[in-house]
Amino acid sequence: MGNRIAVINPNSSTTVTDDIDRALEPLRTSGGETIDCLTLADGPPGIESQTDVDGVVMPLCDLVKAQDNTAAAFVIACFSDPGLHAVRETTDKPVFGIAESGLLTAMTLGDRVGLIAILASGAARHARYIRALGIESRFAGEAAVGLGVTELADEARTLARMIETGQQLRDDHGANVLVMGCAGMARYRGTLEDTLGLPVVDPTQAAVGMAISAVRLGYRTT
Repeated sequence: MGNRIAVINPNSSTTVTDDIDRALEPLRTSGGETIDCLTLADGPPGIESQTDVDGVVMPLCDLVKAQDNTAAAFVIACFSDPGLHAVRETTDKPVFGIAESGLLTAMTLGDRVGLIAILASGAARHARYIRALGIESRFAGEAAVGLGVTELADEARTLARMIETGQQLRDDHGANVLVMGCAGMARYRGTLEDTLGLPVVDPTQAAVGMAISAVRLGYRTT
């Protein structure tokens, strides 16, 4: 099996996978775990609806089964955490969803968590997940940049929208820590922190950090 962590992008965009791969470079160390980023070829170009979320569950499970003998842990790199519980039933290896990991990490850095989402249409889906996690009392609110997954490649426009939504969450909702609500946003984290004066969590980095800890400490799964 070795110490390989498989990070799966559940959409079919290799550009997003490349962005995820670059974001994880700070977690790669000499002699450390191999972090391998994979693309779900059967996924949609972007996961932007509940239908998209539901549609990738079985292909994700199939990919995890195919990778199970060579991976020590799995990360589902989509903020909707598609198929998280189904995948956990598919393997006895630790499985991390980036939304769950990012939100839990944020709560160690501040009292009021704000979410920078990509599209306003995801708000109801995210609210259901916040309730399921039982963290409503720590959730300040959500604001969307109004860009789909494939549009995030426009760096100038994306950064400007992220700063605007971050300011809204800080000033209008009282957020004192922010989570970026998409796997492809990591490149903006440092600039956002410097501009807004708040800690900013990239959820994929948070999830992979948890996966590394789980592998090194030999955590059991249930």
